[in-house]
Order: sequence, then structure tokens, then C-alpha cells
Amino acid sequence: MIGKLTGTIDETGSDFAIIDVNGVGYVVQCAARTLSQLPPRGGRMTLFVETQMREDAIRLFGFTTAEEREWFRLLQTVQGVGARVALSILSALSISDLTRAVAFEDKAQVGRSQGVGPKLAARIVAELKDKAAGIAAPIPVAAIGAKPAGAAGEAVSALMNLGYGRAEAQQAVAAIVARDGKDVPLQALIREGLRTLSNAA
Repeated sequence: MIGKLTGTIDETGSDFAIIDVNGVGYVVQCAARTLSQLPPRGGRMTLFVETQMREDAIRLFGFTTAEEREWFRLLQTVQGVGARVALSILSALSISDLTRAVAFEDKAQVGRSQGVGPKLAARIVAELKDKAAGIAAPIPVAAIGAKPAGAAGEAVSALMNLGYGRAEAQQAVAAIVARDGKDVPLQALIREGLRTLSNAA
């Protein structure tokens, strides 16, 4: 099994790259975001690789970070999400966007991806809520833009009324929801949010 490749970029296409490792060219399927981060032809690059073996083929999928590869694996644990749909999601959404969408169950955000309908988007955010907590990186303040709903939205509003900015309030609530799940009561969200923001001050 191939877990990582380091070599020079020999060729890129709409959904793949060929990376030359000591004279051997490996065809690696990549999301559009991954391809946009690759150096020009001849540039040196390391790709984290997921190897999938089928009866008639061995397919390699490449990612610029190990976290992106973990999301690729995680997405495919959802019924109806195969490699192609997982790559489509990773093409449409950055890791921080995807983390935020799952944390806030923002199915509309996930539904922006090609090949992901409303029902599948809802299934993705529902099933990955707890699973994603172990691999989700902290959500950068600059990436917080979606307006959370329900208790999360009320908690953000309450924290803003207490003098905190929208971005930092949303990040604090997102971290709590990602860690403890969507069913955290409003008062607990506010209390934990205040504790998080106080510790960060």
C-alpha cells in the first residue's frame, strides 16, 4: 500500500496529477483544490496518498495534508459517498469550511458540491458530526462566515451581546459543538463559550 509519494510533477489534468518518483510516474487522482496547490511541471511535491484496490485496478488519491486524506476516508463512511463524491466535496469546500459545515450541520454548504443532493448532504452532516471531532482542526477565525442556527445561533448571539465579536463567538461555539455534539443545551453552550473565550483572552 502506498501512503505517501515525494517526487516531481510530470503532468496535471482536470482531476489527476502524474508525479515522477525516481523515474516511475504515478497517476494520482486529486480534488481540484489539491491540484491548484501543486507546483508547476518539474516542481517537487509530497502527496499523502490513499490507495484503493479493486479487482480490475489500483487507484491512488493524493492530498496535500494528512488531514485532507482523513476527511476523504471519513466522507466515504457515509452511505452514498464514494471516492468521486468525496473528491467533489473536497474540491468545493476547504477543510475549514467542511469542518464548520459539519459542526453546525450546514447541509446547504455541503450541498454546494457537485453530485451532492439535499438528502445526501443532510446524511453527511448528521453522520459525521461525532466522527469528525477526532480529526477536525480548529476552525480559523477568518474562515467563520456561516450563520449557525438553533441553540448554536442563540449561543453566538448571547456571546455577542456580552461584548465578543461574531467571529470569535462562532469559533468558540463551533469548537464546543464539534467536541460535545449538537444536543448541548443552550445554557451549557453559553457557559462553555464564555469559558473558552475567557481562557483565550
